Amino acid sequence: MTDELNTIPIPPELEGAVTVTTLDKLYNWSRRSSIFPMIFGLACCAIEMISAAASRFDLARFGMEVFRATPRQSDLMIVSGTVTKKMVPQIVRLYNQMPEPKYVLAMGACASGGGPFKEGYNVVSGIDKFIPVDVYVPGCPPTPQALIYGLIKLQEKIDQQSIKTVPWYNSDTIEAIPVPILGPDLIDPRQGGLIARETAVEEAVVEAEA
Repeated sequence: MTDELNTIPIPPELEGAVTVTTLDKLYNWSRRSSIFPMIFGLACCAIEMISAAASRFDLARFGMEVFRATPRQSDLMIVSGTVTKKMVPQIVRLYNQMPEPKYVLAMGACASGGGPFKEGYNVVSGIDKFIPVDVYVPGCPPTPQALIYGLIKLQEKIDQQSIKTVPWYNSDTIEAIPVPILGPDLIDPRQGGLIARETAVEEAVVEAEA
């Protein structure tokens, strides 16, 4: 409770019967206690995610046990496992289909930075190159306790948000992230200008050598 709320006089007969709070606190409490993760597993980290939702670790204690099978009903994308270039377009497409507010948790070393496959030709060095990540959970694979700790950190982040500043309540339109193009390599449409400049430099070098 803020200092401003502490100065509000409450009659003695109402003490213990009335709670004074802010709209932000009430709104954030309702969202943090009803996060719907999306059923989305990529590799071995998905087994740990499943274990976290089982009876031994009981993710339901934190109001996050309702895994949804569609992005249209999901608040949280848990990227659990190795992210290959072939999967990135699907991940971005699913992220765009999630309604606001939405969050992303990168689970494990592979989703966070490529992990032991970082130098592989078919693995991206972290999903944050394509979609915004709110919480990183390290490990290879992280334990169910580590995932739960990451989800608690996400709840703490939600607690700090305000209706007045969150982007999904602003008048500006939230643009969808362009879906990467999978060809001989993975192309991010947002880097089109950089690719064009690099191509022009290469062509100039070839002409100079000729």
